[in-house]
Amino acid sequence: MQYPSESRIMLAIDCCIFGFDGENLKILLIKRNFEPEMGKWSLMGGFLKSTEDLEDGAKRILKDLTGLDNIYMEQLNSYGNINRDPVERTVSICFFALINIQEHDIEEAKSKNGYWFDFNKKPELIFDHDQMVEKALSQIRYKAALHPIGFELLPEKFTIPQLQKLYEAIYGTTLDRRNFSRKILSTKLLIDTGEKNENSSTKKAALFKLDQAKYESQFNAFHYFVNL
Repeated sequence: MQYPSESRIMLAIDCCIFGFDGENLKILLIKRNFEPEMGKWSLMGGFLKSTEDLEDGAKRILKDLTGLDNIYMEQLNSYGNINRDPVERTVSICFFALINIQEHDIEEAKSKNGYWFDFNKKPELIFDHDQMVEKALSQIRYKAALHPIGFELLPEKFTIPQLQKLYEAIYGTTLDRRNFSRKILSTKLLIDTGEKNENSSTKKAALFKLDQAKYESQFNAFHYFVNL
């Protein structure tokens, strides 16, 4: 059965992909090699296939660009302005994703014209993609203050100062070292590996890893890592 009296509307998925390089919050963008807007920068996206659920479509798009499975992602918002795509009426469902930048396949990303930018130096994006990115950052800031999603951006082993740099990059501010360390350690989410960061040019800092079982069981608890 079909709906012959109804017009066709395309359904797209766009993904805001965030990473952290140890100093700066990063975003993965693609340089378009097709029209419309060829040669300009955009989020990674594609059209939903008839055989896919929304999340399956987002996972496919993310794996195509990063080579990674099991990426942390959340559905963000829908965008349906009539004139948002000059080719055909298209509604987009936007997701944001957080990845460990050290684990993704950088050559796979480059083969898709994907490149990392410091978030505060990103180029202007096509269509309504800048709106999507700003909405994604706002949601990440809200959730990272209360829940431990920031750990998704870190390598397996990290120091407290590295974790603090991540939160400072997310919020674009400076946090009090002692207060931040106290809050993080009070969550009991970290396991001291007994190792030191040998790459530090100053005093060797202790390396921690995430207690995965506690992380999963407490994910929706309110930890208040930073003050909103």
